[in-house]
Amino acid sequence: MQKADWIAVDWGTSHMRAWAMDAQDKVIAERHSDRGMGQITPDQYPGVLADLMGELLPDGPVQAIICGMAGARQGWVEAPYTAVPCNPPSAATAVQVQAGQIAAFILPGVSQASPPDVMRGEETQIAGFMAANSKFDGVICLPGTHTKWVHVSAGEIVSFQTFMSGEIFALLSGQSVLRHSVAGDGWSDEAFAEAVADAMARPGTLAAKLFSIRADGLLNGTGADVARARLSGLLIGLELAGARPYWLGQDIALVGAAPLCRLYQSALSAQGAPARIADVTEMTLAGLIAAHATLKDPQ
Repeated sequence: MQKADWIAVDWGTSHMRAWAMDAQDKVIAERHSDRGMGQITPDQYPGVLADLMGELLPDGPVQAIICGMAGARQGWVEAPYTAVPCNPPSAATAVQVQAGQIAAFILPGVSQASPPDVMRGEETQIAGFMAANSKFDGVICLPGTHTKWVHVSAGEIVSFQTFMSGEIFALLSGQSVLRHSVAGDGWSDEAFAEAVADAMARPGTLAAKLFSIRADGLLNGTGADVARARLSGLLIGLELAGARPYWLGQDIALVGAAPLCRLYQSALSAQGAPARIADVTEMTLAGLIAAHATLKDPQ
């Protein structure tokens, strides 16, 4: 089996994935694990990574470029945030840790003083997108549990804002009274579009509109497909209303899971704001490759 020339790692809270890379930055093999930050202690990181790569490790020293929660305060070792405006983090700003034969370069996250905000992991996806689109000047939206709206210009991360829409959806659909109305994975595009428009036009009525989802099911037998789409549409519509200063009149890119990105793309399109979609895994790996390139060529 071909051995890794270097290792690219995305270490999340609940999962981690690693790629064995050759000298031409091509993927030799990919490995996945459920040993995310939330499941291990700082002293376990070296062993988890070595065990995961196993026979892919070379006989001698090897470099690992790591993004995500390995650099959090509760992670392997804290990699302090880089404040905006800044270039996407590179190996030059990474914290280096030696773990046996592995020289780990843990990339920092990005912070913003006002309004206070942080990201850790998304900056590498941004770096990947910017590496593939060097002339891009606009806004990158990274939909997810904590969606980021990021203004980039002249190769720098200028400012950003985080919206907890994904986490709020998970809490409401799993722990609130709405859990009885939205169970399942059904969907209605029409209900979603109507809810987005409603939330953007009347954001102050959100709390009332949320309860009406439950009432509509009880009184009119409205199905879970419509209810689930409405809940998502209301939350994304509220987010778009709040993020309008970021996306209005801008070139927009969406980096995230394809199904969620398509929802954001649809909602933005209805506002006359077209957005392109980039694959999140491809952008993460491209960002790690870009960071590794700075080890080979610091300039």
